[in-house]
Amino acid sequence: MDKRRVHTDPQHYSWLTQRLSPPSPIAKGLWNAFWVGGTICVLGQALSDVGTRLLLLTARDASTFASIVLVFLTALLTGVGVFDRLGKLAGAGTFVPITGFANAMVAPALEFRREGLVLGLGARLFTIAGPVLVYGVGASVLVGVIYAFIIG
Repeated sequence: MDKRRVHTDPQHYSWLTQRLSPPSPIAKGLWNAFWVGGTICVLGQALSDVGTRLLLLTARDASTFASIVLVFLTALLTGVGVFDRLGKLAGAGTFVPITGFANAMVAPALEFRREGLVLGLGARLFTIAGPVLVYGVGASVLVGVIYAFIIG
């Protein structure tokens, strides 16, 4: 048999991946994602409740407060290396809530902090967030212009 054919044959590839891939404990992964993601959501709800009841914020301001605190805590925990270990344990349970965005911003910046504040930390901070911010600002300008023509 031709060596190139062995490597491109879908059946051989499927057999090879099943043989070399470690088994994934699905039930354990689902449980960890559920309880960690749920705990993050409960923390967010608790922060929102603290905002409305103790800080006397409006519901909108309290949800903004909760988001800011969650992003800050995630950035802090990423900086000290705790959030990455939590991410390995819970997978998408940590990255689906708003905490995933904060981790995606801070982690690349920490990898390149040795290159200096501007070229390392500053440039890498927006590796993931840059496109999100560009599209967000661009879409908001476009919606604003359309809104101005329709209403104005």
